[in-house]
Amino acid sequence: MRVAGFGFRTGAATTSLRAALDAATAAAGGLRVDALATATDKAAGLAPLADLLALPLHRIPPDRIASETRATPNAVVPARYGHRSLSEAACLAAAGPTARLIVPSTASPDGRASCAIAEGTGQ
Repeated sequence: MRVAGFGFRTGAATTSLRAALDAATAAAGGLRVDALATATDKAAGLAPLADLLALPLHRIPPDRIASETRATPNAVVPARYGHRSLSEAACLAAAGPTARLIVPSTASPDGRASCAIAEGTGQ
């Protein structure tokens, strides 16, 4: 199972989210993902892309994001996410305890969204 995790600024357009996904999948040679993931408090902003792509959306509680120690530290990310890459933490948490990061956080060209991809057996 491959999961694309997302972090994004409030109000980021679906086009920004899609651009971040396209950049991340291109970095991995065009692989396809099976699901999308983000923090529960951001899920409404990602739902339109999940619907467009007909992919399930995993909503990860912020405390679980904050405890995902496999994600890269990032001082810009709010404390509620443990100052860790939200995109990396979301995909790792959704892909399961033995998941591995296959694409690190990759920004959209406009800088409003980031996407990372993890592979695992699922939650």
